[in-house]
Amino acid sequence: MEHKLQVKKALVSGASSGIGLSIVKHLLKLGWMVTALSRNRPDLEHDNLTFIAIDLSQDDFRHELTGLSGFDAIICAAGMMKTDPIATLQPKDGELMWRLHVLAPIQIVNTLVPSMKDKGRIILIGSRTANGAANRSQYAASKSALIGLSRSWAIELLPRHITVNIISPGATETPMLLNPARKMTPPKVPPMGRFIQPIEIAGTVEFLLSDYAMSITGQNIVICGGGSLS
Repeated sequence: MEHKLQVKKALVSGASSGIGLSIVKHLLKLGWMVTALSRNRPDLEHDNLTFIAIDLSQDDFRHELTGLSGFDAIICAAGMMKTDPIATLQPKDGELMWRLHVLAPIQIVNTLVPSMKDKGRIILIGSRTANGAANRSQYAASKSALIGLSRSWAIELLPRHITVNIISPGATETPMLLNPARKMTPPKVPPMGRFIQPIEIAGTVEFLLSDYAMSITGQNIVICGGGSLS
């Protein structure tokens, strides 16, 4: 009797563009079934893709996750950046980034981990800016919060062999990076001489989902093109 290999299931937030979309495309190419969460539908059609339109900045969107279960991987890639120097910081911008970068992963993980498969993987997309950057303080604060969050989850989920890690890119060539609204705080090209490509982040996700990474947990993997060396 033939035994069919069980197709693995991943949930990806922030799936409509940039890093999130690259991760979705890469996982589909690898044969995963993907549930994509974002406000806008990804410009992508695939038999293994399920799209759920959802505003991840809501106070409480857990009811919109009803019926989802049994994931092998949860990847939280939704993100945005608002920049301002001290004395012009807008609290509403900081609140929005906190909701999207911190509270959204909390709601997703809190809702879906009880039914998640043992030996699963949780990956949060952070940022090298979490270390601090001029005019990006509120963004950095929301991204740096992921470090304590992920390490705490990693400790709690050790008995189930579910790993929790952060991937923290430097300047990555995405629509967010190239947004004209960032003209006051233009991105710096990494010392390597080029912007990081979203597929490089997707490839790192692939590694963290593989058996080679089953003992890596509670870590922050920085991909910066040499930006952390100075």
